[in-house]
Amino acid sequence: MLIDTYGRVATDLRVSLTDRCNLRCTYCMPEEGLAWLAKPDLLTDDEIVRMVRIAVCRLGVTDVRFTGGEPLLRPGLVGIVQACAALEPRPRLSLTTNGIGLRRTAAALREAGLDRVNVSLDTLRPEVFHTLTRRDRHRDVLAGLEAAGAAGLTPVKVNTVLMRGVNDDEAPDLLAWALDHGYELRFIEQMPLDAQHGWERSGMITADEILAGLRTRFELTPEGGTVRGSAPAERWLVDGGPGRVGVIGAVTRPFCHACDRTRLTADGQVRNCLFAREESDLRAVLRSGAGDAELAERWKAAMWGKKAGSGLDDPAFRQPERPMSAIGG
Repeated sequence: MLIDTYGRVATDLRVSLTDRCNLRCTYCMPEEGLAWLAKPDLLTDDEIVRMVRIAVCRLGVTDVRFTGGEPLLRPGLVGIVQACAALEPRPRLSLTTNGIGLRRTAAALREAGLDRVNVSLDTLRPEVFHTLTRRDRHRDVLAGLEAAGAAGLTPVKVNTVLMRGVNDDEAPDLLAWALDHGYELRFIEQMPLDAQHGWERSGMITADEILAGLRTRFELTPEGGTVRGSAPAERWLVDGGPGRVGVIGAVTRPFCHACDRTRLTADGQVRNCLFAREESDLRAVLRSGAGDAELAERWKAAMWGKKAGSGLDDPAFRQPERPMSAIGG
């Protein structure tokens, strides 16, 4: 198992397939983009599948989520999903995407074995979408969401980040829209993972503020009592259910004590925490000819040293050098 010194066991693997993205969200990267990883530095499709196989078959991982950057930009995505779906035991497979390419790929991904998707959408207003992403692709995201639902990639979850003075007035409208379309909405506190390192705690819309905004229109009841476990989102029944909404307070309501995640970057680095400043290089070991057993042991060693928490509550906290687009969600 991927266990650490605090007894936490990682069963959820996040695999970044690329650091590239076709949006330029203001809370993630500058308008001109970033210096992307060189192709030779990226794990090949076969290498990714091998690492997932080791995680699932040797290390007890049960859930695999493909992320980016934007994972739909990975040419071999469907084949990667198909190969991972054929593993025994079969892991649950999901994808986090901006949704732009889902209209043309949702059916193929479902047929390959993908179970569900999370789609990022921060606003219902096209002009605000352009302000936040610097691209006119709002209609494409809505079409991608519709295609995901039609293909059976359910439950379709929508991830939303609220920005003060930009879209923070939309929370109730977004929830009403999600309920109407059968999507499960999850609000996420803005995290200090932007490439510009411009995040400020005072500018972040907190979980408490999000909930207060939603309660101006809806009655929210905690789902399943007060025990969250390893789930990042606190979930609430809306007006008694069955509709629900999630709030991920990664900054103000951290869930580090029960974290069950391990991360593999597109260039083959293991990260034992989203906010870690250290990584463990498995790509070099893999390409040196190491066997599966050695790679598994290296992965276990990387997770053993995981810290108790993210350190966000420490005044001396420093952002990781890599931005979210290069780490994977």
